[in-house]
Amino acid sequence: MSPTIVVSAVALVRDGAVLTVRKAGTSRFMLVGGKPDPGESPLDCALRETREEVSLDLADLVLLGEFESEAANEPGHRLHSTVYTAELTGEPVAAGEIAELRWTGLDRAYDDLAPMLEFNVLPLLRGRHAPTE
Repeated sequence: MSPTIVVSAVALVRDGAVLTVRKAGTSRFMLVGGKPDPGESPLDCALRETREEVSLDLADLVLLGEFESEAANEPGHRLHSTVYTAELTGEPVAAGEIAELRWTGLDRAYDDLAPMLEFNVLPLLRGRHAPTE
C-alpha cells in the first residue's frame, strides 16, 4: 500500500476559472493548500495555507469534498485531500513557496495539473459553474 499524504486545499473560483498555484521546484499546478501542522484541523490548515501561499484571509469556507488521488509531486504516494470553496476576499499574491499563480479556466484542458485537481475537483467545479445559455 502506498504511503498517504494528507492535505487541505481551497478552490477559489472567479470568472469561470479556479485559482491554481505552482510551488517552487515543481511543474504541476494545484489548488492553494498544504499539509496540516500537528493537531491542526483540516479547516484551520486550509485557512493558514491560504494566508501563507496567496496572502488572503478567508472566511466562511464550505466543504467541497474529500478526495483520494495520486500525489502530484511525491511519486509512489497517495493523496487524501479535504477541499473547501470560499468567496474571494481580495487579490491573491504569490507568497511563501509559491513560484507562480494561474487562473485555470474551467472550460479548458491542461497538461500540467495535479491529479487531484484534474480528476476530482475540476469536474465538480465545472458542474457548479457551468455557463448559462
